[in-house]
Amino acid sequence: MGRAHEVRKESIAKTAAKKSKLYARYGKEIYQVAKGSPNPEVNLELKRIIELARKDQVPKEIIERAIEKAKGGVDENYIPTRYEFLGPGNSNFIVECLTDNPARTIANVRNCFTKTGGKSGSVLHLFEQKAIFSFSGVSEEELLELFIENDLDDVDFEYEEGFITVLVEPLKYYEVKQLLVNRFNDLEFEIDEIRWLPLSYQELNKTDYQSFLTLLELLDDDEDVVRVYYNVSKQN
Repeated sequence: MGRAHEVRKESIAKTAAKKSKLYARYGKEIYQVAKGSPNPEVNLELKRIIELARKDQVPKEIIERAIEKAKGGVDENYIPTRYEFLGPGNSNFIVECLTDNPARTIANVRNCFTKTGGKSGSVLHLFEQKAIFSFSGVSEEELLELFIENDLDDVDFEYEEGFITVLVEPLKYYEVKQLLVNRFNDLEFEIDEIRWLPLSYQELNKTDYQSFLTLLELLDDDEDVVRVYYNVSKQN
């Protein structure tokens, strides 16, 4: 299986068990992005985050409350931070946070890795950032025709298990999404996001895999952690 399969598997496995933390994270992220412009039709990054929130079933009132908070000029400022770590079995992690206290956040994140046998390490070069769209109901031929018509020769796509997954440079996220929506009526995206993709995946032994699962739980409990990317596929 290719990288597209791993991305889809990880996305489908997301749990809604900790709704309150999920809502709080999206509320903070929407507020921070909306401070520049609270209109999602003008602020395309805000529009993207709102669409992600809706896909994760964040209630409408939480989204609206965060936007109204930004409009009201509340004096809160969250700083986006990104950390690189080696996890269990020398797996690779990128942890993205939104925080009002970077010193607190890095200490907490580092503690999560220390508890599970990890440590700081340079791993960003082992990932690449991509915009990803995954959907069904479209043939490879139809998709190729669309990209050729619009001179998009740097778009990759894979077909697996009835789904097409499109990978494109982040700067072309909005262009490609609009082309897909305009060409294919009622297209529903299973995945629609910008994320860090590992260049290769790593399998862990049973002990390291259990530590990996524990690490994910610890990071999920940290209110400053927004997204976690890693190169772990499964255990041996």
